[in-house]
Amino acid sequence: MTASLPLPATVVTEGPAADFSNDSPLLALVKILAVVAFLVVNVLLAIWAERRILAFMQSRKGPNKHGPFGLLQSLADGVKLALKEDIVPTGADRAIYILAPAISVAPAFLAFSIIPLAGEVRIPWYVDESWSDGLDGSWQLISTPAQITDIPVAVLFVLAAASVGVYGLVLAGWSSGSTYPLLGGLRSTAQVISYELAMGLALVGVFIYTGSMSTSQIVAAQDSLWLIVPLLPSFVIFAISMVGETNRAPFDLPEGEGELVGGFHTEYSSLKFALFFLAEYVAMFSVSALAVTMFLGGYRAPWPLGTLSDGALNEGWWGLLWFVTKMWAFVFVFFWLRAVLPRLRYDQFMDLGWKVLIEAALVWVIVLSLVRVVIGDELLSRNQLIIGILVAGAIVVAVLMVWPGDARRGEPDRARDEPVDPFADGYPVPPLPGQTVRRSRGTLETAGTSGTSGRDDPS
Repeated sequence: MTASLPLPATVVTEGPAADFSNDSPLLALVKILAVVAFLVVNVLLAIWAERRILAFMQSRKGPNKHGPFGLLQSLADGVKLALKEDIVPTGADRAIYILAPAISVAPAFLAFSIIPLAGEVRIPWYVDESWSDGLDGSWQLISTPAQITDIPVAVLFVLAAASVGVYGLVLAGWSSGSTYPLLGGLRSTAQVISYELAMGLALVGVFIYTGSMSTSQIVAAQDSLWLIVPLLPSFVIFAISMVGETNRAPFDLPEGEGELVGGFHTEYSSLKFALFFLAEYVAMFSVSALAVTMFLGGYRAPWPLGTLSDGALNEGWWGLLWFVTKMWAFVFVFFWLRAVLPRLRYDQFMDLGWKVLIEAALVWVIVLSLVRVVIGDELLSRNQLIIGILVAGAIVVAVLMVWPGDARRGEPDRARDEPVDPFADGYPVPPLPGQTVRRSRGTLETAGTSGTSGRDDPS
């Protein structure tokens, strides 16, 4: 393969691109605590920011009493939750009921362990010769990646951690001993299975393009071109899937208050409820960070800033600034979606996952695989390949937007052609879209009584 081809050759370096040779176990522990603190602070800010942004969009003031601009509102809410009575329902499975919130929140933090927040950074550290030969024990500036760790299958680790997180929701619903939490837990299971498949298939395009599953290698492969450009369909599918993966509006069906009271956490209170709340927001930051790493160059500065001074703005702690900025841009989109979109019906939600996203992702993976084979034989130039990828991406997006509507219009639905009586069984049942409503005459039987509760058919 020649250097002019846009797709990188299979990564030659064994393992991750990041160098962790200077990291002692104590330094790794400090990194873990720093990442946990980073996420907790971001969650507190996100709760405040979401309420302020939604208030602005809805012509309200939002939190403005506790601290300057209401910044301490999230902290006040946390203290309030901690002081609330912790109730365990009588019919609950006590052990699993208590364990479920921890199972939900732990994988959300784990997913952040392989995300590179910046490149090589210099930090003051006490270096002992037991960790580095030839250096006396003293405080020195050492270079270390702004990342806890990296492994050759780092992205698969993130997907596996996200899969484990749903067990917390399922067990919370089942162990509560109540109907509505159980239904919310079952919805969570179906939702994660449906949208994690689409998310994984979207990331397969990144693996094909870069030849690696290591996050540091993937960021290194975006030195000259962010993957959102050649892999736009993968990015669109991933962006939609990550909203469904995190149970955020308009895909927050597991906790639909109009149908399930509160969903899987209906029976939870105090700090256990706060853990579910924390897990949701940490998961939102984790998938946003993964999207930045996979498609937006990770910690690399946006063009043209990245080209100034021979890439000096990509080095050191500058990377953390760009990474946090990009991550918060995704988080803002989460808030925006909650403000402007209504919750989907469950059948619409499942149709989007199984009939649109997964099929489009499969088609896109096949296209990328064919392109990979073609350039492996050096049959196309750089410009021809980029044009081909963009054209194929446009076709996939067009199919994604047009095909479901055409398919539905082409399928006869005899059940919807027949008129229905919403009160036929004694209880009002909303008709499906397109159905003709027919009201029956007479009385409606209610539980234990009978009377003329129904109105005459005006027709």
